[in-house]
Amino acid sequence: MTAEEITERMLAGAVTTMETISTALGVHLGLYRALADGPLDARGLADKAGIHSRYAREWLEQQAACGLLTPAADAADPYARTFALPDDVRETLLDTDSLYYAGALPGLVVSLAEILPQVADAYTTGGGVPYAAYGAGARHGIGGLNRPAFRAGIADWVAALPDIEARLTGGPARVLDLGCGTGWSSIALAEAFPAAGVHGVDMDEASIAEAAEHAAEHGLADRVTFACADASEPGAPGPYDLVCTFEALHDMADPVAVLRSARDALAPGGAVLIGDEKVAEDFTAPGDLLERLNYGFSVLHCLPATRAEGTAVEAGTVLRPGTVRSYAEEAGYAGFTSLPIDHDLWRFYRLDPA
Repeated sequence: MTAEEITERMLAGAVTTMETISTALGVHLGLYRALADGPLDARGLADKAGIHSRYAREWLEQQAACGLLTPAADAADPYARTFALPDDVRETLLDTDSLYYAGALPGLVVSLAEILPQVADAYTTGGGVPYAAYGAGARHGIGGLNRPAFRAGIADWVAALPDIEARLTGGPARVLDLGCGTGWSSIALAEAFPAAGVHGVDMDEASIAEAAEHAAEHGLADRVTFACADASEPGAPGPYDLVCTFEALHDMADPVAVLRSARDALAPGGAVLIGDEKVAEDFTAPGDLLERLNYGFSVLHCLPATRAEGTAVEAGTVLRPGTVRSYAEEAGYAGFTSLPIDHDLWRFYRLDPA
C-alpha cells in the first residue's frame, strides 16, 4: 500500500471504531431498546431512556448518518425529527438468540480499549492481564456472541460424533464442558440432550456465577452444574461420555495438561470435542478478514489473558490445526479427526484416547 492508501485506511478505521463505540453507548444506555416499539424524536428518546435531550438528538443524528437508524419524519425543529429502528438492525442488536446477533460485540471492543494501558504494561514487562480485568464488556461480549451459535448448532456438532450422540440421546449420560464461560454451551447441550447431565468448569468466578443464574432461569439447575476451577485440574470426577471445549483451548495456559485431564475423565468409548478458531493452516500476510479478526483479539485480549495464567504454551487466538494435533499427540490421544462441520468462525476436532 502507498502512504496515501494507508492514511485512507486509518481514517476509515477510525470512523468505524467511533461508530462501534457509539453503538456500544446505545446498547449500554438502552437506546435501541427504547426505539424498538416505534419511532422517536430526541425528546421522546430522552424521556423513555432517561438521558438528556441534547445528547439524544446528537446520537440519533449520528446513528442515522452511519445507516443504523432511518429518519422517519423530518421537521424544521431538529428536536422534532423522528427516527426509526429498522427490523434488521433490531434483530442484529436486540435479538440475543438470532444467528445474526451482534449486540454484544461493540461492548467487547470497548472493553479492549478500556484495558489498553494494562496491556501496554504487559507488553513492556512480559506479564499478562487477567481475564477478569477486562470486565463485564468482555465477559458478556464473548458469552453473548456465542450464545445463539450454541443454542442453534450444538446438536448438529455432536451429531458429527454419531456414537457419542447415541450415548447422549439414550442416556443416562454425562458431559464435561471445559472453559464454559457464562454457561451457554452447557445449557445448549442440556437442552439438546435431555437425558444428559452437564458439568461446566471455568476459571472466572463472575462467569461461573452468571452461568448458574442462566441455568436456573432456563429451568436446568437440576441437570446443569458449574464450578470455578482450572480446566487442567477441574475437580470433576468422571467418567464422562463427552468432554468438550468451545473457543477456549487457545486461552488455556497449559492446553496439553487440559487435554490430558479431559482424556483421564472419559468413560470407555468416550471422546473429546473441540471447537476453536477457523484460522489459516499456515501464517500468510496479508491475511484475510478472519485472520485479521483473530490476530486483533490475540494482540489485545487472548495472549495477555493467557500469560496472566502462566506461560507453558501461550498459544494466542491463532490456534492452527497442526498445533491442535500436536497438543493431542503430546496429551496421549491415539485418534485425531478434523470434523466436517460447516461453521463460519470455528473448526471442530474429535480426539479419541485409543
